[in-house]
Amino acid sequence: MSLAQAVETVLRRYADFSGRAGRAEYWWWWAALVATFIAIGILTSFVGAAGYVVAALVTLATFIPNLAVTVRRLHDTGRSGWWVLVVLVPAIGALILLVLLLLDGEHGSNRWGTPPYPEVSVEAV
Repeated sequence: MSLAQAVETVLRRYADFSGRAGRAEYWWWWAALVATFIAIGILTSFVGAAGYVVAALVTLATFIPNLAVTVRRLHDTGRSGWWVLVVLVPAIGALILLVLLLLDGEHGSNRWGTPPYPEVSVEAV
């Protein structure tokens, strides 16, 4: 999955909390967001306070898709989307969530559906 495909998939599934999202979809989405906020930061240095308004609007517009793709990514690892609340644990919650998001997805179907990408056999590679 490419960066453009990941962004298109996440935005198309804007508030879809069902199903699964693979690592590529999740991390390419976050790469696009980081690049967007870097660009907004550069813009802010030129236009001042208007850049902060743009940053706030982008943050609001991407809150739901961020949450949805995170829940789908947790589903891919075989965990409930409620695991996203582990970030509320002081000091280590965000680290625990990061580790869960970095884990490989379950091979084959799980209770949240089929794998987001077709299985590639070792013989085919």
